[in-house]
Parts: sequence; C-alpha cells; structure tokens
Amino acid sequence: RIVRLVLVLRNWASKSLHEEQQRPDPFLERFQGPELQTVAASAGNNLEDKDTEEENKKKKWQIFVVDPAGDWYYRWLAVIAVPVLYNWCLLVARACFSDLQKTYVVLWLVLDYLSDSIYIGDIVIRLRTGFLEQGLLVKDLKKLWDNYIHTLQFKLDVLSILPTDLAYFAVGLHCPELRFNRLLHFSRMFEFFSRTETRTSHPNIFRISNLVLYILVIIHWNACIYYAISKAIGFGEDTWVYPNVTDPEYGYLTREYVYCLYWSTLTLTTIGETPPPVRDEEYLFVIFDFLIGVLIFATIVGNVGSMISNMNATRAEFQAKIDAIKHYMQFRKVSKDMETKVIKWFDYLWTNKKAVDEREVLKNLPDKLRAEIAINVHLETLKKVRIFQDCEAGLLVELVLKLRPQVFSPGDYICRKGDIGKEMYIIKEGKLAVVADDGMTQYALLTAGGCFGEISILNIKGSKMGNRRTANIRSLGYSDLFCLSKEDLMEAVTEYPDAKKVLEERGREILIKEGLLDESAAEASTEGKSVEEKLDRLALNLDVLHTRFGQLLTEYNDAQMKLKQRITVLESKMRQQDLEDLFSDSSDSLLE
Repeated sequence: RIVRLVLVLRNWASKSLHEEQQRPDPFLERFQGPELQTVAASAGNNLEDKDTEEENKKKKWQIFVVDPAGDWYYRWLAVIAVPVLYNWCLLVARACFSDLQKTYVVLWLVLDYLSDSIYIGDIVIRLRTGFLEQGLLVKDLKKLWDNYIHTLQFKLDVLSILPTDLAYFAVGLHCPELRFNRLLHFSRMFEFFSRTETRTSHPNIFRISNLVLYILVIIHWNACIYYAISKAIGFGEDTWVYPNVTDPEYGYLTREYVYCLYWSTLTLTTIGETPPPVRDEEYLFVIFDFLIGVLIFATIVGNVGSMISNMNATRAEFQAKIDAIKHYMQFRKVSKDMETKVIKWFDYLWTNKKAVDEREVLKNLPDKLRAEIAINVHLETLKKVRIFQDCEAGLLVELVLKLRPQVFSPGDYICRKGDIGKEMYIIKEGKLAVVADDGMTQYALLTAGGCFGEISILNIKGSKMGNRRTANIRSLGYSDLFCLSKEDLMEAVTEYPDAKKVLEERGREILIKEGLLDESAAEASTEGKSVEEKLDRLALNLDVLHTRFGQLLTEYNDAQMKLKQRITVLESKMRQQDLEDLFSDSSDSLLE
C-alpha cells in the first residue's frame, strides 16, 4: 500500500509539473504575436488520426528543407566537423608515420568509411539546405539544387568523396595519402566554428581555444613533415634529421611522434635550441619554418592582446568614468563624506552588474525587439505594477521603451513634498519609505512593483497641490527605480485615453484619501472638459466633412475629365465619318 501511495503521488506530481510547464504566462501572452499564439495553440492539440499523421509525415519529407538558422542545422555542423578534424589530423599523421598506419589498419578502415558516409550525407543535407529570398526561406528543391551545384564548394565536396582509395587494390592498404582529397571538405569545420562563436555566451574564451587549436594543428603538420623529410633523407644520416630508428631509444612510435612534435614546437615558436641543418634542403625547410613561426607568434600576440582588451573593455570603460569623477571631486575639493558616498555608489553598480548602459547596448536593435527584451528582462517587476496589468500591449511597448533606470543610495530623497513633479517612478528593486518632514517618521513602505509620482505629472483637475509632490519619499537602502518623464508619459497616453483615465482615477482616489482634492473645482473642470470635448468633437466632424467634400470634388473633377475625353473622341469620330461621306459623294458624282 505504501508503494502504491508513493507511485500515485509521484505520477500526480509529474503530471501537475508537466501542466505547469505548459501553462503560458498570461501577462506575457498578451504581447506575443498572432503567429506565436497560433503555434502555441496548435502545439497543444495532439488528437489527430493516425492516417492524417502518416500523410503529414510523407508531405513533410517531400518538402523537407533544412533551415540554416535552426538548431538542427547547427547540430549537424557539429557532427560533420568531427570527421573533417579527424582527416586533417590523423590522415596526415598516418601518411608520414608508417607504424601508426600498420598497427591499427582495421580501426582506420572503419573510421575512414564512416567519415565518408557522413561526407555523403552532408552533400545530401546541403542539397536540401534552404536560403533566404526576399526575407523568406526558399523550399523549392530545384532552386536549392541550383543554388548549391553552381558554387565552388559543391565542386570541392564532390572531389572530397571521389573513391581514390580504390587504388588500394593496386598499391595496398598502407597508402593513406591516397585519401588526401578528403581534406577538401574543410569549409564545414570553419562554418561550425563561426556559428559557435556567434552562439556561445563566452566568445572570447572560444576564440582563444579556436586559436590554440589552429596552432596545434599547424605544429602537428610540421612535425609530420619533419619526420617525412627525415625518412626521405635517411634516419641518422646527419645531426639534423630524426635519429636512427634502429636505436631502441628512438625506435618506437610514441618517441617518434613526441620527438618530432617537440622539434616542431621549438622551431615554430622561434625558441631554437635544435640541431642546425646540414643539407641545402634542410636549410630551406628550416627557413620556411622560421617564417611560419614568426607569423604564428605575431598572430598569437595580436589575437590574445585583442581578446584580453575586449574581455576587460567594460571594466576599463567603467574605471575611466570613476577616475574622471574622482579627479573632478579632488579638483573641486568635495568633502570626504560625499566622495566616499559616490565611490560606494559606483561599487554597488559594479558589484550588482548594473554598470552597463542598456540603452547603449540595445540601440542597434529595432524598437519592437528592444521592447520584447525589456519586457522579458523586467517581466516580474512589470507584472506587479497595477497600471500595467490591464493596459494595452501597444501602450506597454511604448512605456517600456521610455523607461530610464536610476539607482539611489541609502538615505537619498527621491522626491520631497512641494517639489515640482517632472517624473514618475516604478520600483524595480529595493525599499522606499514615505516619511514626514523630519525624515524619520515613516508613514508607509513601498516595495518592488510599486509606482509613485504620477499624481504630480497628470495635472489632475481639482488637486490642491497642482503639479507639486504630495509626499516625501526616501530610499532605505540601494534602490533600483525606473523613471518615466512627464513628456514621455503624456506622449504615450495621448493615443490611449482609457489608460489615461485609469491613471487619473487612481490619482483622484489618492488625493481624496489624503484630502487634497477640491471636488467642486474638479466638477467645474469636468463640465469645462465636457464643453471642450464637444468642441473637439465638432472640430473633428468638420475635418471629416472637409475631407469627404474634398474626395467628392476630386471624383467630380475626374468624372468631368473623363466626360470631356469621351466627347472629344466622339467629335473626332463624327468628323472622320463626315469626311468619309464627303469623299463617297464626290466619287459618285465623278463616276456619273
């Protein structure tokens, strides 16, 4: 019974967790496009017939096209990069180190033909890889084939799968250099690295790792070439080549490769300390290696320096701002307490990762994307704001784009009673206190999601304070607020009168509660407002009538012009008919 109870509870928990994961956020769902909502709705409908599913699968296979921007394509690039890197590293080593080829010949045959099958599959995938035309993914197979077949890469891919290893039947299995055409499929590995650099959250670390990989491959190739040259000249023929393999110390595979790799590393890093060359061909090879080594060293220094500077760019820029303010405070002889307060404020920004200017980072994105990012980043805060819970999606987008983050230190006054109100604030993080004039007595506590300051910027009719602040609000600790200026708010709510009414109603409730609303003045302003609304409506109707009259006048002019053209055509036809009758009468008289 206990086991059954545990199983029932586990099934119930997993089922409720699954339902909770599938349940969309109602606040965020209002700002999704119709396409996303359609996809979400269709994803939940799994009650289709089996026959319909099979037909859909057949249709999907017939129009199966790979989206180059999708995750499936990226995963396939990761798969194809493995055999490319295998051929680039081990194929060259097997061609130079004969012991490596002969010892594991069965393993190499399996891996070779497995990589060949992946190469062939990659060509098939490329034939069905879509591309964008006028912003849409092309799914026409003929266009996809033409787009790939007429490129240089298609020729290289075909060359890379030519069965050159059929020559094994003539020369034997120990000639892996016959498969060097497999190295031509290198573009897929570079494409995978490029896309990974774009997708990764740590691009600088990936760039350093990628650079190290390229350098290791070059050192590996150079070691293989050194061994091949030593084999061609003869092992132990002079002091420069690899020692004689008959010596037990140098006659096994591991020592051969490690010695050559050590020589290659010393040479390409321009460290030296290797035996000097003896023959002319050895001199030429060493000169070429030194030139390559200088280029590698310059590449390492340049790339690593650039990566380190990029990694510390944010910190360096932030430190420059601090230094500039420190110099200014020293020059103006600011008090030590104020200087300490400013430095602590900067420390708080950097420690809590608030030093990045979000507007500067997102300035290259369109307004729609910036609004979506801001809504997702600040979703928890915006959901708590009362004025945003029932507002229209368009208004929320406009307001989010106009919000400016501000950070206040402990004890700072956000606003004082009687000040002219120019902004309203939304609390993102922190705690604020509504205090008396003495700054100590607390009347209320404001937390995340609360907003204040809208009363003084809405110009509510009948308010005894006018556009002045009605309370003292002070930050208890470090507080993160969103600031919305009066101009930005009025510009946003102009097109959304319902939201403006909600704000004004909320402001009236607060003023009535605090006894700061003159109801008679508010009613008089309402009557005046009704007259103003009538005048505005009358002016709007006059504008509509003027527009319609202009349209009717335009249509009348067009009809008149068409009528004149038809009359002109009829007159010309009548003249032509009269001329024809005249010619026919004259011809008849002449014949008589």
